[in-house]
Amino acid sequence: MAAELTNRSSETAVHLRLKRLALIWAQAHGYSACANEVCLPRCRFRADVAACRHSREDNCAAIFECKQALPDLRRDNCQSESARTQLALLETRRGIIERNLRVHYPTLRSGETLFPEYDAWDFSEVAHRGYSRVLRNGTALEHRLLDCTKFEKLARYRCANLFYLVIAAPLGEIAFELPGGWGLLLENGPALELLHKPVWHEMTPEWQGQFLRRVATAATRAVNREVQITREEIDSARSL
Repeated sequence: MAAELTNRSSETAVHLRLKRLALIWAQAHGYSACANEVCLPRCRFRADVAACRHSREDNCAAIFECKQALPDLRRDNCQSESARTQLALLETRRGIIERNLRVHYPTLRSGETLFPEYDAWDFSEVAHRGYSRVLRNGTALEHRLLDCTKFEKLARYRCANLFYLVIAAPLGEIAFELPGGWGLLLENGPALELLHKPVWHEMTPEWQGQFLRRVATAATRAVNREVQITREEIDSARSL
């Protein structure tokens, strides 16, 4: 069956396989409602796989994020506290370098104001490798803080009760920092192996209900694609 999977977008075969394994693992562990590419409530993110388990004794919403390579993992795994600490150090280093440049290159002052201390300085004319590196690294950290904190935000916003990182077998041999509170599922042949258990995050019944509705909506879209139901057919039936 895995060999029959078709790719309708730019998604790689490895990522598609990981999502399939996550669906199998979730259903094997009691998650009866599952779907791919679920738009999550209360945030702008979309989960690779989302699953719900509902019974009288146990209600649980879970998110599975699949990663096949280290750059793919790093793109969503910025630890904001660590990044802010590094950014503060870079800002301190930048201030030291700029003070020294003002001393050694007084001609860089624009001279636009009456008082020198209020003048702007143009350090771009100086080919200072250390200063350029500080600026480059600072910009990269600011970008990561803005766009690369998906894992951290999903847990902070309590978008589910449990969060699982699903990684391909080759990535399991590389040392990386696991997102805080997340579980780890490693591809192991035709199945997934649980290497690290996730931390439980509380959700209100209302949030769980929203989560379940999003899973149902995504599953309906998948069924429509499978049986080739179009939006035009739905709109036509509505008008009858």
